[in-house]
Amino acid sequence: MMKILYKPLGMAAGVIGGVLARAIFKRVWKLAAGEDEAPNATNADYGWRQVLAAAALQGAIFAVVKAAVDRGAAEGVRKLTGFWPGDGDK
Repeated sequence: MMKILYKPLGMAAGVIGGVLARAIFKRVWKLAAGEDEAPNATNADYGWRQVLAAAALQGAIFAVVKAAVDRGAAEGVRKLTGFWPGDGDK
């Protein structure tokens, strides 16, 4: 039952994490490349190296932020309810 109740919280945390990750990526990209927007894979003005570097950086940032947000939400639920949302899904 607690897993079902956790689902909406987990989904909300995911949305917040996505917004946060996007903001972090935009800032990091601007510092690293000096450009406001990362290259799009279909933009002919950028080479493979730039496109793949941007994608790798974006993926790494999104993965770290997702893990941090998911872990924080799970720990928050445990502190409030004593229930760990990941138990039993092995």
